[in-house]
Amino acid sequence: MTAKTIDRGDGPADPARMTKPPSTGRGSDFAALSREVKQSGLLRRRPVYYSVKVGANLLLLAAGWTAFALLGQSWWQLITAAFLAVMFTQTAFIGHDAGHHQIATSKRVNNLLGRVHADLLVGLSYGWWINKHSRHHAHPNHVDRDPDIADGAIAFTEDQARVRRGAYAWLGRHQAWLFFPMLLLEGLALHVAGVRATFDGTGRRTGRATRLAEAGMLTTHIVGYLVALFWFLTPLQAVVFLLVHQGLFGLYMGCSFAPNHKGMALFGKSDKVDFLRRQVLTSRNIRGHRLTDLALGGLNYQIEHHLFPSMPRPSLRHAQELVRAFCARHGIAYHETGLLDSYAQVLRHLHAVGGPLRPELEY
Repeated sequence: MTAKTIDRGDGPADPARMTKPPSTGRGSDFAALSREVKQSGLLRRRPVYYSVKVGANLLLLAAGWTAFALLGQSWWQLITAAFLAVMFTQTAFIGHDAGHHQIATSKRVNNLLGRVHADLLVGLSYGWWINKHSRHHAHPNHVDRDPDIADGAIAFTEDQARVRRGAYAWLGRHQAWLFFPMLLLEGLALHVAGVRATFDGTGRRTGRATRLAEAGMLTTHIVGYLVALFWFLTPLQAVVFLLVHQGLFGLYMGCSFAPNHKGMALFGKSDKVDFLRRQVLTSRNIRGHRLTDLALGGLNYQIEHHLFPSMPRPSLRHAQELVRAFCARHGIAYHETGLLDSYAQVLRHLHAVGGPLRPELEY
C-alpha cells in the first residue's frame, strides 16, 4: 500500500487529504486504526479552541507591534524583535493548521485563514508552502520524492554528501556543527523562496485571482514591515532589528521542525512499505506537557499528525494513546524522545551523513 497525493487540477494538493491511502478494505492496519480514531471523535473540528487560539494570537501579535511603535528609536526594541519572532512562529503554526484543514469544515475558510496568517501576517507564501508540504506528507523521508530532504544547504544522505565539491563539501563536512547557526538564516530563506515562487508561478496550480491576492498580501507585508522598521527606528537600529527578528524567527521555526523526521528511517524507490508504517517509521514524537504542545505548535505529535493530518491540534495528544497502543499491538516501532535528545539524534545523523567528506577521520 502506498501513499497517494490527491490533486484535482484546480489548485495545490489538499494537505488535509494528501496522505489518504488507497482503499484497501476493512482488513488493512491503517483502516483498523482509522476506525478507532473516528469512533473516538478525535477528527471533529474544535471551533471554540481555534476561536480562542486565533483571537489570543492576534492580540499578542498586535501588542508586539504596538510596543514597537511606542518604544520608537530605542535599543530596547531588540526585546520586541525577540517577542515578535516568537509570535511570527506561533502565527505560522496557525497557518499550518489551516493548511491541513484542521480549523474549519470549509476549505474556503481554511484557505482564507491560511493566507491571512502566512502571507499577510508573517510574509510566507501559503500557496508555495502548501505545494511543498503536500509532497512531504505524501512521501516523508523518501529520498527522491520528499522536498524536505532534497539536497540543499544540508546533506541528508551519504549519496548527497559524496557528490559535493569545494565550499559545498566543506559545509557538508561540518554540517552538524553548523546546523543551528544555519537556522538563523532559515526565516529569510523561507521568505525569499516563497516570494520567488509566488511571482514566477513555480509549482503553482491556483487560479490567477488567487495568485494575485496572495501576491498582494505578500507585498503588503513586506512593504509594511520595511516601512515600519525604517520609519520608527534609525537605519542602524532597523537593520539590527531585522537581523535579530528574522534570525530568531528562523531559529525557532527550525528548532520546531528539526526533530520531526531528520535521522529517522529513509525510503527509496525499491522500498515497499504500507501507508501506516511509512508515516510512523519516518516520524519522531517529542515527549513533554502542554507547554511543549504550545511551544512546538502540536508538531511534537508528529506521528499522529502524519497519520491524520486534518486532526485538530488539541486532539493529537489524545490520539497518541490510541496510536501508540495500536503500534505496540502490531509490532510497529513508535519513536518518542525528549526535545534535547531529539536534537542530539539529529546532529549525530548529520555528522554521520557527512562522514564520506571526512575520509581522514572516518574511513
